[in-house]
Amino acid sequence: MELELRFFATFREAVGEKTQTRGFDDAETVGDVLAVLEAEYAGLEGQLLEDGPEGLAIKPQLSVLKNGRDVVHMAGPETGLEDGDTLSVFPPVAGG
Repeated sequence: MELELRFFATFREAVGEKTQTRGFDDAETVGDVLAVLEAEYAGLEGQLLEDGPEGLAIKPQLSVLKNGRDVVHMAGPETGLEDGDTLSVFPPVAGG
C-alpha cells in the first residue's frame, strides 16, 4: 500500500524531509508503519512507540493523525490503514 507521510518539527529533521510518499508491503496498522520508521531513521528510534500495559502504544504527548484524525480516538497503534491514507506525525510540543 502507498501512504503519504508528513513529519513536523524535530521529526522532520530526523527524517530529512517534510513529506514522503512511499509503499509499505507488510504494514497494516499505524503501529506497523511507526515501527518501520523507528527502525529506518536513527533520529526516530525509541521516539514513537513504547510498550504499554495492553501491548504496543504510541508515546504520550505525540500526535499521530490518520487523514487528519487523531488515532488516539480510533484504535491507537492498531488503527488500520488503506492505500492512499495520510499519516501526520507531530512530536511533543513544549512552550510556556
